[in-house]
Amino acid sequence: MLLSVILKTYMSLFRNFLNPKSKSDKGQDQQENSDRSKYMPDVKLPTDERFMLNFKNNGGKFLYCESNEEVMEVFDNIMLENDWYEKKSCCFDSGLREKFADYNLEFTFSGEAAFFLSTCEYLIANDGSILISSNQIKEKKLGELPYNFVILASTSQLVDAIGEGLRGIKFKNRDRIPSNITTIKNFENNKEGDFMSYGSSTKNLYLLLLEDL
Repeated sequence: MLLSVILKTYMSLFRNFLNPKSKSDKGQDQQENSDRSKYMPDVKLPTDERFMLNFKNNGGKFLYCESNEEVMEVFDNIMLENDWYEKKSCCFDSGLREKFADYNLEFTFSGEAAFFLSTCEYLIANDGSILISSNQIKEKKLGELPYNFVILASTSQLVDAIGEGLRGIKFKNRDRIPSNITTIKNFENNKEGDFMSYGSSTKNLYLLLLEDL
């Protein structure tokens, strides 16, 4: 069930990108590529497409939602797929606790839970990572949180690079900049990391991305 939703997600958001091109289009592309100098930089994909590709390559599960109603439907599918109903959910966000109050979940602040439910700061296109801070995880280390993550984000949180995300955090929190800023990009068996995710643990992560632009 969830696999079909994920496949529908990719087709809904990136239909033009994923659809195979006709032979005439391919021939035209090949001609244009042959005309480009080998010293010219590669064509840069749009931010949303780069994030989707890198996030998927990292092992993350991406689910695109066009409305809040679809967010609730996809969340329900995740709960059913993993048998998480009536299980504990680690969640520090009072807004999310209220939003999903009707899902028979036992919300806790403890890492001993079936999954971690949260928002994020930004989505980083260049490496497919998710930028979070103490606003989402308090002062917890990633290893102290559940293995399973369900993250809610919106398309307006997509940025190209970590630096852009860090500037956004500073701008939104002028009075008090949050601590514990880190990125998550180790999904499933992907062990690659960088200085922002040093010491992080691998997570099984679902991203529910709401269209808000």
